[in-house]
Parts: sequence; C-alpha cells; structure tokens
Amino acid sequence: MARVKPKRHGVVTDMTAMCDVAFLLLTFFILTTQFKKPDVEQIKPPSSISEKLLPDASLMTINATPDGKFYFQPVDNASERVQLLDKMGQKYGVAFDNKQKAAFQRVQAIGVPMNQLKSYLDLPEDAQKSFKSPTGIPMDSTNKQLVDWVEQSLSVNPDYKLAIKGDVTTEYPKVKSLFEGLRDIDFLKFWLITSQEGKPNE
Repeated sequence: MARVKPKRHGVVTDMTAMCDVAFLLLTFFILTTQFKKPDVEQIKPPSSISEKLLPDASLMTINATPDGKFYFQPVDNASERVQLLDKMGQKYGVAFDNKQKAAFQRVQAIGVPMNQLKSYLDLPEDAQKSFKSPTGIPMDSTNKQLVDWVEQSLSVNPDYKLAIKGDVTTEYPKVKSLFEGLRDIDFLKFWLITSQEGKPNE
C-alpha cells in the first residue's frame, strides 16, 4: 500500500516585528549621529599612525591655519558658552547684549580679537560662516588672548579637554608660542589632531 504523503503548506513569515526593529534602529542612528563640523579654513593636519579617538563631549578645539592664524572653538554647551563669554568680557572690559550672547551660542569658531568680537557677533549667521579672519586670535608674547580663551573655559568647567588641529605647513614658532602659553597656565595635557596613515609594516 502506498504511503500517504502529507499535504504541504506554504511557510508564511510575519515580518512586522522585523520592520519595527529596523525602523527603531534607523531612528536611533539618525537622532544620535553627530556630523563633523567643517573647518573655518582649509587645514591639512600632519599624518600619524595613532588610532586614539577624541572624546565626544566637553572638547574645545584650537585650529591653526597654514599662515599661522588661530581659531578657537568652544565646547558645544549653550549655557556654559554664555558663562565663557561673560568671563572674557569681564577680563577685557567688553559688554555683550542678549542678541550677541545668543549669536555666540550658535557660532562655530572664534577667529577675531576681543575688540572685534562684538561686530563679528552682529554679522548675519551666513556671513559669520563665510568670514575669514585677517588676523585670527592673537597669540604671542605680548598678547595671549588665545590662552585666555582656554583659561576662562576651564574656569567655567575644569573637566574641559583640549584638541589642537594645525596645518602640516604651519610654522613651528607659531605653534611653539601656543604650547608655551598653555604651559604658563599649567595646562599640559591635550590632543593633537592628525590624519590617519598606514602602519609601517602594511
């Protein structure tokens, strides 16, 4: 007698749960992704084989352009930025109104001396982004405004960290004056931003 073959039924897979998980992951990555901010001026850092990553939070950055100009990028915390601006204003005798303080909360990087900061903050936001400073923030033996930005930032929050991004063609005396200024305020630990290169044995 022939064996009775069972009737085959098509397999139906419910993908509803998988779609929910996929959209949850997509939403998570969209909301948590931080895009890299473009440099105010084109900077090509020196290369290295270091694989250490910069901290995501509480990081202030100094950019050194090929012609030796300095830009300072405060930490991305709106309320602490206002405290920093007030402290710098007190130190240099400059008063900022509420509109200028609101502009400072959104600004990408500072690249002007303190006596020009008010007029810079009064510029429209598009003009600020395209602005190329002719001088940068002063940093020499007689005028150490760049170090003052770092020092006053640390007075707002001592846990701030610093990263320095210099162009590969920036003259050494310019960078040396910055290092000496940081040494004068006893701030000796910071990161140097470099571009990735292959390891020697690769």
